Amino acid sequence: MNKNADWIKDWKGQEKGRRKEYKKLVGQLKKKPARAITELADDVHQNTFEKYDCLDCANCCTSIPPQLNRTDIKRIAKHLGMKTADFKDEFTRQDEDGDTVMKSTPCPFLNTDHTCQIYENRPRACREYPHTHAAQFVQQLDLHLVNARHCPAVFHILERFEELIKEC
Repeated sequence: MNKNADWIKDWKGQEKGRRKEYKKLVGQLKKKPARAITELADDVHQNTFEKYDCLDCANCCTSIPPQLNRTDIKRIAKHLGMKTADFKDEFTRQDEDGDTVMKSTPCPFLNTDHTCQIYENRPRACREYPHTHAAQFVQQLDLHLVNARHCPAVFHILERFEELIKEC
């Protein structure tokens, strides 16, 4: 049984209706001292991921093609025993922004149990997702608006920040 079923259900049921509030929240957070937000973000991130298991969802892996840098491509190709050029041809494409991303979603390395075949060698974008820990939270405020559409954890982190802002 998915221990996070209620979290995911809440996210699916409420996320679209909360976008305006999140945009307002991000605007409020931008006005706060970065150091204070970073400290809060670290606590909220830790508390969220103590309760939430990404393996219950994996929506990021099924809906967002991760960006890959040269180091990612070389590392993954080596892990797979492929030439870099062959890996790029088989697994990557250029997106509308000119970034190199995985060619397909869901990710071709996602297992049916939501584990990753290349976990130890996964792209940096996957390692850092959902960008809600410590300093990354402040640096990626606008990205959280997008990621709340894909990730129940981001949704719940923004919900918690909304509560914290009201308390201030």
